[in-house]
Amino acid sequence: MPLNYMSGFGGSFEAEAVAGALPVGRNSPQKTPFGLFAEQLSGSAFTAPRHENRRSWLYRLRPTASHSPFKPYGGGALVRSGPFDEVPPSPNRLRWDPLPIPAEPVDFVDGLVTYAGNGDVSAQAGIGIHLYAANASMQARVFYDADGELLIVPQQGALTLATELGRLEVAPGEIAVVPRGVRFRVELEGPSRGYVCENYGAPFRLPELGPIGANGLANARDFLHPTAWFEDRDETTEVVQKFQGRLWTTTLDHSPLDVVAWHGNLAPYKYDLARFNTINTVSYDHPDPSIFTVLTSPSEVPGTANCDFVIFPPRWMVAEHTFRPPWFHRNIMSEFMGLVHGAYDAKAGGFAPGGASLHNCMAGHGPDRESYEKAVAANLGPHKIEDTMAFMFESRWVIRPTKFAAETPLAQLDYDDCWAGFAKAQVPVS
Repeated sequence: MPLNYMSGFGGSFEAEAVAGALPVGRNSPQKTPFGLFAEQLSGSAFTAPRHENRRSWLYRLRPTASHSPFKPYGGGALVRSGPFDEVPPSPNRLRWDPLPIPAEPVDFVDGLVTYAGNGDVSAQAGIGIHLYAANASMQARVFYDADGELLIVPQQGALTLATELGRLEVAPGEIAVVPRGVRFRVELEGPSRGYVCENYGAPFRLPELGPIGANGLANARDFLHPTAWFEDRDETTEVVQKFQGRLWTTTLDHSPLDVVAWHGNLAPYKYDLARFNTINTVSYDHPDPSIFTVLTSPSEVPGTANCDFVIFPPRWMVAEHTFRPPWFHRNIMSEFMGLVHGAYDAKAGGFAPGGASLHNCMAGHGPDRESYEKAVAANLGPHKIEDTMAFMFESRWVIRPTKFAAETPLAQLDYDDCWAGFAKAQVPVS
């Protein structure tokens, strides 16, 4: 059966899987319907301003407080949360081939590999960047992240996220965001691969539109939240949590995905990137990539993001007398890029779907030589870029690779060569 969703962004929702399970008129009545346990999930401090305050009330079969102590988890050897100092940060441009699909059964949790990150998870600032490759659904186990919210970008293989607040089906070309602390299970339809941005900072939100006006970019109505769904399953279930950069585990005698009803403004959501309303130039010059921002995690410095999630989707190119691919540039912000499908218009080769690249603060980058030569020779009629979806996690702080990312055979040691061989400009001497 197709799943039902509630649309919107930043608003308050309510849902019940059983009629009458949601209390009316109060959050924590003396006697809840059906004897359910009322539990508040807070995604912000109690006293955060109303427009920043995120919380939901959950009505569940058992309280989450009922569990045995957590113990260190034996897996997750390649998962990190900083201080990202295993190896010295390199000023070099970096690029990686895609992660291979495992030969043995591996689920989402055990398929996570940390590539890079910045900030300080204990100070709730910065990001972690992970890739995953998996071929098995999570069985009798759930996962939650106490360190940050998770922005999941599937590249190969659709996912079903069975969360405490409901189920989300997320295919390549879509994204999902799971709030900090929400428990979920990842079910696969086949071999799967993708990217995860773990956001330690302010929760993702829609960017301000400024002079664009009231409409454009990602529209609030296109974000989908799950309706209530629950498991009444009395069987052994492992709970793996990420806490201060390490994985921990405990065992329950039941499924913790047992929320029968909920209401509030803190819940998982999904978004179809094809719904993005691309804003682009209709005169000249390639605009700044900030106009392709889907979600942003702001910092205390206005306009300088803890993390921006930016996409480069299919779009018309009509600029006159203009070099149309992204120009050569150096940037105070640091950029980690991935490719869901197709080709990226600034890289003719080497940047494969499922691969990744990192251009850190002030690293000169831009189109490779083949893309540059093709662009300067092109007939500048209207042209539509099709069959592509690249994206970028952009952050104000240097993104520091892990030891795995620095030493893996997946690293393209010849990446710098794509900028070799440019002919010197010929300037007449007076």
